Amino acid sequence: MTNFRTFTELVLERTEARSAADAFIFLPEDAQGSVPQHLTSAGLDQEARRIASWLQERGAANRQVLLLYPPGLDFIKAFTACLYAGAVAVPGPLPTEQGQHFTRVSGILRDAEACAVLTDSANAPQISAWLSTEGFTDVACLATDDPTEGDAHAWHTPSLTPESLAFLQYTSGSTSEPKGVVVSHRNLLANEAAIQRSIGTGPDTVCGGWLPFYHDMGLIGHILHPLYLGVPAVLMAPFTFLKRPYRWLKMIGDYGITTGGAPNFAYDLCVRRVTDEQLETLDLSSWTTACNGAEPVRAETISAFTERFAPVGFRPESMFPCYGMAETTLLVSGIPRGATARVLDVGAEALERGELAGPRVGEPARTLVSSGIARDFEVRIVDPETQVEKPEGHVGEIWLKGDSVASGYWKRPQTNKEIFDAAISDGTGGHDGGGWLRTGDMGVLKDGQLYVTGRLKEMVILAGRNLYPQDVERAVQTSDKAFRIGAGAVFSVETDREHLVVIQEVRPGGISTDLHTVASGAQRFISKEFSIPAGNVLLVRPGTVRKTTSGKIQRTLMRKLFLQGRITPLHEALEPAVRALVASAEGTGAADTADAVPSLESVV
Repeated sequence: MTNFRTFTELVLERTEARSAADAFIFLPEDAQGSVPQHLTSAGLDQEARRIASWLQERGAANRQVLLLYPPGLDFIKAFTACLYAGAVAVPGPLPTEQGQHFTRVSGILRDAEACAVLTDSANAPQISAWLSTEGFTDVACLATDDPTEGDAHAWHTPSLTPESLAFLQYTSGSTSEPKGVVVSHRNLLANEAAIQRSIGTGPDTVCGGWLPFYHDMGLIGHILHPLYLGVPAVLMAPFTFLKRPYRWLKMIGDYGITTGGAPNFAYDLCVRRVTDEQLETLDLSSWTTACNGAEPVRAETISAFTERFAPVGFRPESMFPCYGMAETTLLVSGIPRGATARVLDVGAEALERGELAGPRVGEPARTLVSSGIARDFEVRIVDPETQVEKPEGHVGEIWLKGDSVASGYWKRPQTNKEIFDAAISDGTGGHDGGGWLRTGDMGVLKDGQLYVTGRLKEMVILAGRNLYPQDVERAVQTSDKAFRIGAGAVFSVETDREHLVVIQEVRPGGISTDLHTVASGAQRFISKEFSIPAGNVLLVRPGTVRKTTSGKIQRTLMRKLFLQGRITPLHEALEPAVRALVASAEGTGAADTADAVPSLESVV
């Protein structure tokens, strides 16, 4: 597919070739049940031309346009229209849905310098009022589902090059300064080709999923990849899945979906929430690639999901652990096709020293899941301090090069120099030519496979040991049935020394138990398992632990909220020095929680 210079050229050909065939099917959540909504390729093309003509008439070519939609086909029409108009789409979370706030999208709108906002007629009045209140008087707002706006016949082909911007992908997180990843048409085409090579998609592929459309995995994996291939996709809203995980799996069987995925927590949720009666109605035999990424992949989850759904056709080799990030457009690595997930048991103490070694009898072990092979990238493991490359089998920061790597963050030249143009040191004062992306993720290479071990900034260093917070979180959650899986945050705070803090959600049925005994048990378990003091445990209600839209634990934000005294525990056990630290920090300023969302599981 190298004959296309831009993604716009590719989509124009795909829509013409498929014409009356379904491009997308959306399953809405309504009182009568889900009535599928169909969008043909010809219908998508016609609507995209109409909306694009409106954008072109207002001079939006080569300018940023903010997209604020509920889940549904209107978003897809608007995003395609931006491609057709030569405008730069900026997908964002709809502020009126699912606990989102205008504060986050205000930051995105200002940073992106958007000239227009596209939405639907149901949300246009509130968004227009917000624009007026915020002083965005020069930003037009269009309800794209109004058929009288725009004229498809007035649309004209945009003048684009491979280096033209396709969209800005704003990363989720806990910062008040959103960063937009600059994704060019060249980046997008390169990564779609990488996804196809890694997964093995083709003309018989049927894509499907429920992830938010403004999230990179939902946008690129579930919307743009089927457009790239010229195949249909079946979609549903995140809330539909969260309310009834069964609906996702039923959709896969009903429509013969072959490719689609979600973060690890979604597979956990299916194991816990799909009943035996529901299981009997499922057929997962068409599902050849169940992508598992966007957060740490757990070996227990893979095993439990595979065992639970094997009777209805799910095969072990269908689980596809993968690694990627917005800064690389999306996919970096995935396990080889037809292979089962590779699991590696390593010694915990060796891992804390930054080395891989087999576990010793009687000593703590950690289980790592391979994220597979990076076929379209150069990968190096580098010491984040000295910037010297590490040998195989040693843990360091993951550095990348490849055509999918974005040119940087929007309007962040200094940050881009540090993050997107890093140079590897030879240890004697010399450097290579640079151009490496520093991912901020820690990992290790073994036998060509990439194992992601954690985030650099979230590493907990106690007594000279490097502890991965997800390891402690996982251990705590297995220590007592009262704890919610995937709903805890571990971080450190500093007084005269470093202190470990554990914030853990309690299952609704476990709130009535003796929480003092439960917390004490968690403290003892941590001390025994990791040989460290664990004097600080807070047990909290479901929904307290903040996550990004893709399900990642926002540990930095949780640390900030904790230090400001803004965590309301059901029970807490704090060391005196830590209690004093929190007391002294209270009232020093409110944390920015605009882009934080409640625990994804707390809404069901």
